[in-house]
This record gives sequence, C-alpha cells and structure tokens, in this order.
Amino acid sequence: MPVGLGPLPALHPVSGFRLGIASAGIKRVGRKDVVVMEAAPGSSIAGVFTRNAFCAAPVTLCRQRLAGSPQYLLVNTGNANAGTGKPGMQAAERTCEALAEKVGCEAAQVLPFSTGVIGELLPADKVIAALPAALADLAEDNWAHAAEGIMTTDTQPKGCSRRIEIAGQVITITGISKGAGMIRPNMATMLGYIATDAPVAQPLLQALLHEAANLSFNRITIDGDTSTNDSCMLVATGKADIPLIDSPDAQGYEELATAIKDVMLTLAQAIVRDGEGATKFVTIRVNGGANNDECLDVAYAVAHSPLIKTALFASDPNWGRILAAVGYAGVPDLDVEKIDVYLDDVCITRQGGRAAEYEESQGARVMAQPEITIRIELGRGEVNETLWTTDLSHEYVRINAEYRT
Repeated sequence: MPVGLGPLPALHPVSGFRLGIASAGIKRVGRKDVVVMEAAPGSSIAGVFTRNAFCAAPVTLCRQRLAGSPQYLLVNTGNANAGTGKPGMQAAERTCEALAEKVGCEAAQVLPFSTGVIGELLPADKVIAALPAALADLAEDNWAHAAEGIMTTDTQPKGCSRRIEIAGQVITITGISKGAGMIRPNMATMLGYIATDAPVAQPLLQALLHEAANLSFNRITIDGDTSTNDSCMLVATGKADIPLIDSPDAQGYEELATAIKDVMLTLAQAIVRDGEGATKFVTIRVNGGANNDECLDVAYAVAHSPLIKTALFASDPNWGRILAAVGYAGVPDLDVEKIDVYLDDVCITRQGGRAAEYEESQGARVMAQPEITIRIELGRGEVNETLWTTDLSHEYVRINAEYRT
C-alpha cells in the first residue's frame, strides 16, 4: 500500500491546456493507455529528459523537436519503445504523423512519450487507432483521468494543483506524474506533466524547469535505476491576463517559481510514497558537507544500500549499516570522528561511535514508523542536501520478477 498517499486531490483546469484519454489495448484490453495533451497556440513548452544513453525513441524525438514550437503531447503506457532501434523510431514517428494529420499540424509539433516494457516494439497501429477517441475526449478538466491513463505499476494516480495570485489575477498550476519503480531520475522522472496559464518566455521556463527538477524529481530514488524514458514537461499557455514573465526579475516570477517547485516536489514525493512494494517513506538529510556533491554521494550511498533498505523493511535499527554506507560513499579525507547520525531526533551515533545515551528501543520505535528521517551530520562545511527513498520489501521483488508475466 502507498505510504501516506491519499486520494487524488482536486486538480484545477489550466486554461489553454486540454487532455484526452483513450484505450489502445497495448498491454491489456480495455485499459486507458493513450493520452493526448493539447497546448494552445503560442504556448511555451520546456522539457528535461533521461541521461540514460539507451534512451527510448520518443525521448530522442522530443529532444529534437522541443525548440520547434510543439503543440501536442502524445503519451502511451504499456510499452517503452526503448531498445527497439530504427523500427522503434519509425513507429514513434508514425504515431506523431497520424496525430498531426488528424489535428492539422506538422508532425514536428507532436512530442511522443512512451512508458512500459523495454525492448518491445511500439504497436503503432493500436496507438493510431485510439487517437480519434482521445481527441474526442479533449477537455481542460481531464487531469484526473489523464493521471490514471499514464500509470504503469503505480497503485494510485498522482496529481497536484495550486492557485496563486499575480498582478490581481488568479494563476493556476496543475501537474500529474507516474512512476513506482525503475526510479532514480536523472534530469526528470518517469513521466511528469505540469501546466500553468501564466505567460512565461520559453528560455526562462526551461531554466525554471531545470532548477525545479533538481530540487524534486532529481532528489528521489526507489531502486537506483535510471529509466530509458524519463521525461518531465512544463507548459505555460499564456492565457492568464498578466504581463509576460521573461526574466527572474519580472513581476510574479518568484511566486510562480515557488508554486511550480511545490507542485513538482509533491509529485516527486508521491512517486516515492507509491514505490513498488514500499512500506516506508524515508527522508535522508545530509548536513554539514563541504559541497553538494559529497552530500549527495553520502545520501545516495545510504538510499541505495540493499542492507539499509532491507533493515528499514524489517524495522531493524541496524545503524552499523548506515555508518558503513557513509564510509564507502567516497567523500575525500572523511573524518569519521566528526560524524553524528540520527533517526528522527534520536542520536544513534556521535563522533563516529554509538551515542552513550542511545538505547536500542529508541531506534526500534522510530524504525517502526511508516515515515522516517535519517539525518547525517558530516561536520565538514555549510552545505545540506535532502533526498527521499523507500525500503526494499518482498513485494518489490515479486512485482519486478513478475513484471512481464
């Protein structure tokens, strides 16, 4: 069951952005697995994508087309179209061409996205056959249905919406995401889509998305695997009646940036909360580093350790495993006598050894909680970093062992 992830909240429509959902039967007959998103003409669109060298065909096309005034986003689940070579690229192009023909735009204005099984060719004919139904379903208030339509092993749809005021006008930011496994994003998450009706110049929107992704989707990990298909898109339709936001000094930029970062962090944490087989939502906070890289190296060493993750699942306060991970994280000239480690507010180790006042029952109490913070004080500087992860359960193994069956 998801950890602390409640029902999908109300998702406010974004003026100038419509979504339509249909069933192509890619993996299961009758499942909603195709989503078309339409941005109003003149919208700004920004994107960040996986750094996996074996990226999927749709990722390659998105990168090529991002600067060419795209207007439509075409998403399918059940098939990643990754590791499929030239036939996979041709299949992705065919689906884009079919959508472009139906809506009267250039194929280069369609951005494709796929998620699902790697190494299987996208059944383009099934996707194309579903396009009329998806287009007929286009509506600004279809966010909740779209959140379901992009799911794979997710157990719950994920969405977030905020409203702020800029220059006397109400501005809406709404987003959805999917992901539950194969999560260690590198520039994005599995799939994420956020839209606002604020008018934002594309270069500034791209910079904002990059910054926001690094604070959210690039700070989560479930299993340490970076997907071939990670993509996150930010759309600004410009339908709100306020002046164009074209620089960080423009009126409303700070408020808008804060709200977008909040939405993206909520979506990213929802992925962790719904991690495959997860029973714990774990915050790893590393304080007192000399730089960001060493803080992240320590945090990821702890987050990716199978020994720590299985101890979390067992609610076992085996703090020696945490010390071992910190020690092999690769921090140069690490002085272990400066390191303190906490489970929530319980100090388990001080100056590199067991804290004198620590009792096993204290650690066991914290580890039994569904939400836990592991805090590591390095004592080397003023830099802090935080990321979020899960435990490793029997259910995670079962889900991934049976993924293709």
